[in-house]
Amino acid sequence: MNPSTLEIGLADLRKLFPVKDNDTLSNDFFISEVRYKESLDILRSPCRFDGYLALFCVSGSLHIELNLKKYEVLPNSLVISIPGTIGRVDIEAGSQLDGLRFVAVAVSREFISSARVDFVRLFNESLTALSNPCIRLSEEELQTYSKFYELIQALMRQNPENIRDILRHLLSSVLFYAGSTIAARKGEVHLPLDSSNASSRAKLTFEAFLKLVADYHTTERGMAFYAEKLCLTPKYLSKLIKQVSGKSGPEWISSFVVIEAKNMLKYSEMPVKEIVYRLNFPNSSVFYKFFKAHTGMTPTEYRG
Repeated sequence: MNPSTLEIGLADLRKLFPVKDNDTLSNDFFISEVRYKESLDILRSPCRFDGYLALFCVSGSLHIELNLKKYEVLPNSLVISIPGTIGRVDIEAGSQLDGLRFVAVAVSREFISSARVDFVRLFNESLTALSNPCIRLSEEELQTYSKFYELIQALMRQNPENIRDILRHLLSSVLFYAGSTIAARKGEVHLPLDSSNASSRAKLTFEAFLKLVADYHTTERGMAFYAEKLCLTPKYLSKLIKQVSGKSGPEWISSFVVIEAKNMLKYSEMPVKEIVYRLNFPNSSVFYKFFKAHTGMTPTEYRG
């Protein structure tokens, strides 16, 4: 992984955010009300969270970058980050930090996987978060999310013996509601996918493929590697990906690599030769051609 990107797990977030014991569930789940403090300045550097993270802005404002796209987080804004997303807080962009207050909810991949959620039904809505991770909530949506929040807090305080099972079922409801919230904004963004005609198996395979690419794109760019991980032939995997997304597997891999390369160029002082090595390119010439083909600029021009 990119050494200039801070890899953050749920345990690390618990250290950054003031989480009460009864607001956390080991290293699988936590919910916390947060005010900005200096210790959070670490988030000014690019970070990658290995889990699902939702931030709701109560007051103040914050400028953030998610996969190098800029967003202004205002009161009543909901920000959703999925595993593999590179994010950073842009302090210099005019964020109002003095009155900044937000609610943070973090869930591990494992806890999400154990929740009883029909991910096939949720698939189209959840993928919308890739292109529309920051939305403003209506007053009615805000009231609903507030009720979920209050219920989760009450359950965490009571801490019944079967709290994990209770939260899994409640999380399923929250996820489905979040999916409908995001889906309602489909007209506001250009979706990267049109998978309405794809089979359930194809959608699940594509989701698994994206998770693997998020983990291995800096070292593995051949379809054979991902096909073997998914116990499929490269040809069949390529067909499924194209059917679901309209883009080829190598195009998806390249998009992750481009984000990684831009991140290194923009937020580190590593020489280009070091970036070439870190991203597993055979030489600088190949990297330059790859980067310019995908961005229209050379790495030197992008770095400025």
